[in-house]
Amino acid sequence: MAQRKTLGGLNPVLRMPSAPGYGARRSAGGSAAALGGIGFVVTAVACFAVLDAATKVVALAVPALMALWVRYMLQAIVSTAVLLPLHGRGLLRSSQPRLQLLRGLLLSICTGMAFFGLKLMPLGEFTAIVMVTPLTVSLLSVTIFKEKIAPLHWLLIAGGFAGTLFIVRPGTGYLGWAALLPLGCMAGNSAYQLLTSHLGKSENPATTHLYSVWVGAILSSLSLPLSWAVVDSPWIWSLMLFIGILGAAGHFLLVLAYQRASAATLVPYLYTHIGFAVLAGWLVFGHVPDHWAQMGIGLIALCGVGSAWMTARQSRPAMQAPAI
Repeated sequence: MAQRKTLGGLNPVLRMPSAPGYGARRSAGGSAAALGGIGFVVTAVACFAVLDAATKVVALAVPALMALWVRYMLQAIVSTAVLLPLHGRGLLRSSQPRLQLLRGLLLSICTGMAFFGLKLMPLGEFTAIVMVTPLTVSLLSVTIFKEKIAPLHWLLIAGGFAGTLFIVRPGTGYLGWAALLPLGCMAGNSAYQLLTSHLGKSENPATTHLYSVWVGAILSSLSLPLSWAVVDSPWIWSLMLFIGILGAAGHFLLVLAYQRASAATLVPYLYTHIGFAVLAGWLVFGHVPDHWAQMGIGLIALCGVGSAWMTARQSRPAMQAPAI
């Protein structure tokens, strides 16, 4: 099923050989391992919500491209320092370097739009719109891969997009043109996930990750002369370093999560990101979404979790089938 391939594309693994078709290793321990994976994924999305709040503070104080450079450069250096000793120089080899570069470019564009979007929009609303991505990927899988999905799944996809309309409310001026940024981020992220799924069939995910962060680091470095600003505040510099560390920590926690449980088990818990984002927006910026936005956020979360639950049900028989 396309949904299973898409969910599998979300699975980052720290230790893995550069072999085609390599799947994630999961720790023994059954339900205890799964609970551990759930704990790691919830902690990871909490890190991302705090990262988004810090990004919004930084983006209001320094040029977004400069903050983006700090994040990508720190993440690239940390990733290289961790992954290169584990995998050796083979980590740098890719059978599809052009697609790797395209993936890195898509990630850079999405991250850039996220930086600008968080500067202009409330955290909860921005996060909820971007979290429509899994539903969009399901829709694209039908269009591109000609996969069939159940009528209820179609209803959930429609519900997710309806929730987006509740938040954006075109013509009302609630979010204005800034709403185009999370919508663009959602579209770019959907293409990014499909490409990730395709590369996962033949590429070492550690190689894919390293290519992506260094593409982002190089692109942001090229724009640095145009965006550099003198920052006298140690607090802002600390926040920019904090963003890079949180980004690396969040992705590492996702690695640990997917080593312990399947994507079908974990994906519903990714939607706790919306709750953490709304909470961070309230605590840090004093913003509470209005009742229409609350309805949209709730509808997106409900439809996303429902879609992930259906995917888990469909994939369970296949996962339990003996190898042939």
